[in-house]
Amino acid sequence: MIEIPALDIFSEEPENLTATIQLLLLLTVLALAPSILILTTCFTRIIVVLSFVRSGLATQQMPPNQVLIGLALFITFFVMAPVFSEVNEQALQPLFEGEITQEEAFEAAAIPMKEFMARHTREKDLALFMGYAGLPRPETLDDIPLTALIPAFAISELKTAFQIGFMIFVPFLVIDMVVASILMSMGMMMLPPVMIALPFKILLFVMVDGWHLVVRSLLLSF
Repeated sequence: MIEIPALDIFSEEPENLTATIQLLLLLTVLALAPSILILTTCFTRIIVVLSFVRSGLATQQMPPNQVLIGLALFITFFVMAPVFSEVNEQALQPLFEGEITQEEAFEAAAIPMKEFMARHTREKDLALFMGYAGLPRPETLDDIPLTALIPAFAISELKTAFQIGFMIFVPFLVIDMVVASILMSMGMMMLPPVMIALPFKILLFVMVDGWHLVVRSLLLSF
């Protein structure tokens, strides 16, 4: 039988209290894992761009949310594979083997993640949070706290994603305008232009191999 340690937050013994706090912190991190994955990896840029593609096509819920999120997750794992491998070698494996403590493992894991985020964070966005916190201009990456780097990285990713989304929207907008102009010139005011433009947008997207181009652009952006 495996004995499960008692969880007593009112224990007066320091060892039990420390173990209890560590367990609570671990449960908190697990609960926040989806947010951590979204805000510290390339997932934000990928899912926003894929959502722009669906909105530009005006296909409502096609592809479904599950497909877009699943595709974004696998692309994220593909792009972040070198970073995750470095985290595993420098932090997780030494921790599992008992060579370093949890605090040292966290610091070691933060280094490759900070390097990745710093490469894709605009200086202007980082200066916003550093200045608001009253922190001096960082000389090295170690001088940048995660509390400032993560939100700066997130808004930088959103800006990049919206820039890509704008370029995706332009050809679809042109098709909508052309179809609407033709219908107005023919006097078909009651016929929804979106309904007529939809098959032409899908045809154009398929002919240019749109999904390949979108995913290729996302991969090259990293």
